[in-house]
Amino acid sequence: MIELLTAAEMARADALTIAGGVPGMTLMEAAGGAVAEATAARHPEGPVLVVAGPGNNGGDGFVAARRLRAGGRDVRVLLHGDPARLRGDAAIARERWSGAAEPAELPLPEAAVILDGLFGAGLDRPVTGAAAGLVEAMNAAPAPVVAIDLPSGLHADSGQPLGVAVAADATVTFFRKKPGHLLLPGRALCGALHLAQIGIPESVLGEIRPAAFENAPPLWSGALRFPGLADHKFSRGHALVVSGPMSRTGAARLAAGAALRAGAGLVTLASPPGALAVNAAHLTVVMLRRMEDAAALAAILADPRFTAVALGPGMGTEAPERDLVLAALASGAAAALDADALTVFAPDPDALFAAIRGRAAPVVLTPHGGEFARLFPDLAERPKPERARAAATRSGATVVLKGADTVVAAPDGRLAINAEAPPWLATAGSGDVLTGIAAGMLAQGMPGFEAAAAAVWMHGAAAHHAGPGLIAEDLAPALRPVIAGLHGRRQTAGLS
Repeated sequence: MIELLTAAEMARADALTIAGGVPGMTLMEAAGGAVAEATAARHPEGPVLVVAGPGNNGGDGFVAARRLRAGGRDVRVLLHGDPARLRGDAAIARERWSGAAEPAELPLPEAAVILDGLFGAGLDRPVTGAAAGLVEAMNAAPAPVVAIDLPSGLHADSGQPLGVAVAADATVTFFRKKPGHLLLPGRALCGALHLAQIGIPESVLGEIRPAAFENAPPLWSGALRFPGLADHKFSRGHALVVSGPMSRTGAARLAAGAALRAGAGLVTLASPPGALAVNAAHLTVVMLRRMEDAAALAAILADPRFTAVALGPGMGTEAPERDLVLAALASGAAAALDADALTVFAPDPDALFAAIRGRAAPVVLTPHGGEFARLFPDLAERPKPERARAAATRSGATVVLKGADTVVAAPDGRLAINAEAPPWLATAGSGDVLTGIAAGMLAQGMPGFEAAAAAVWMHGAAAHHAGPGLIAEDLAPALRPVIAGLHGRRQTAGLS
């Protein structure tokens, strides 16, 4: 269940289900029941306060209130807005609730747990006035908050607060997650996320055709290239990583080691003459080639056995480095570009994009926010998914917009949101390792989007294995159990 649905797509899923013969009230009963069940499991004792809004989110709250009261809980419901505004299924849910629906006024009564049913995924305007006061009161209350579908005030598609938003301890959502559940700060505001199935059939996805996904192995594992019995090191791909000068060689070595660990059969480090000795002193399995300039790099990559090239980590940002990138993009090898390989084109991003769009082999760009803003200054203020998609379309590359909520976007509109990276990845050199993993995936022949998404997920999984206190050098060795787990999953599924 890796598809993510925008608010509009979720509304369409509801509509298609109802058109298919499932009453809307049946869906609301199932949703409210799931909220009641999750609330009782997390908070089995004490009075419950339900803060309900005038829409279907409030209707889910009324159902949950009724179910919790039937289970013996003391439940009190506050309704924001005019009761006469309740329509359709929400009005029916209110009628089925046998208790009072008191006006939602401050201060909030004491409770052991608060159910936030004020606003759901359909909210598209800032929360103001009395509603904002209710949100702030829920945040200030000592009781934990369980949000229905989304914390009130959170934009379902961007993960951004619309003015103010509830900070929930847990959120119960339905059928599929929304992008706002995974994007920051939404992920933090949701707390523990519970996904409930409420009777919407999987078949609606065939009509909706979602293009956004949670980044997880089912998205890309079919494209992984595990070695077969007849494989040898040359058939597994050869990655070339470009080193910086003598004083900045470590980043490229991190990338090279990660590319090898990620599965490339061979990895070579292309080194400026002045850095050959220092690189040679640190390398064992990774090979070393002398590279004086862009012409020398082009000559190396003229060998078709090089299937991928990685540039950027520790490379430098002057004209010679710009020429190195263009030489690499003129080759037939897939390319992973990071850091300096992006920044060097800040004065003329179109030159980079033209070189990318004119080639057949895939290109993956891995900018952090600052590097992204240098290449795409007009996109910097858009929501993160929009930024990444627009950048991928413009550049012709798969774009990995890094962060705690890394977004991977393909030129064809596909999007993957990563939610598994631990915070201890915030350490020097971790991005260089990610570039190397991506290069290793590309070297083995994975398509750009799948290679990038797999690299991002594996990078986070390796960090989980390495644990708190990791440094970048810990990440490549930690890929071993990650890859072993993916291989085991593939064998269990009966795939070669």
